[in-house]
Amino acid sequence: MSCPIETRLNALGLALPPSAPSRALFLPGKITGNLLFLSGQICEWEGLPKYFGPVGAGFDTAIGQEAARMCALNLLFSIRAVAGSLSRVRQVIRLGGYVAADPGYPDGPMIVNGASQLFIDLWGDAGRHARTAVNVTSLPANALVEVEAVVELS
Repeated sequence: MSCPIETRLNALGLALPPSAPSRALFLPGKITGNLLFLSGQICEWEGLPKYFGPVGAGFDTAIGQEAARMCALNLLFSIRAVAGSLSRVRQVIRLGGYVAADPGYPDGPMIVNGASQLFIDLWGDAGRHARTAVNVTSLPANALVEVEAVVELS
């Protein structure tokens, strides 16, 4: 049987990456009870960073949202790898988003919306989540965005 979440993802014109290799000594996620804590994922595709920071005044927020969506796709890959299926997600509890940005850059939270929106598009109200979105001076591999998550599993 096909996964309805992956079917929805395909209907949005998106697909999971073929892989999401780790950059360091950590697990992609860890289950405790019915919660899956997902390690942060940067905006890379199969280990190759695609969007770089820091961003500053005049940056096109839509490009940043694409980067955040790529982070979310990597998180989805990790959910499937750790939990066995995206169908096991009961609800998205929390996202933490980090944007590499120049001091005073005001739109970091708008960039992280790219990840938030994907979870809402896939799970509806169950995809709505608590969130932190902050600007930082740098991220691994000079990435533009990193996103982490906590989801509840069935």
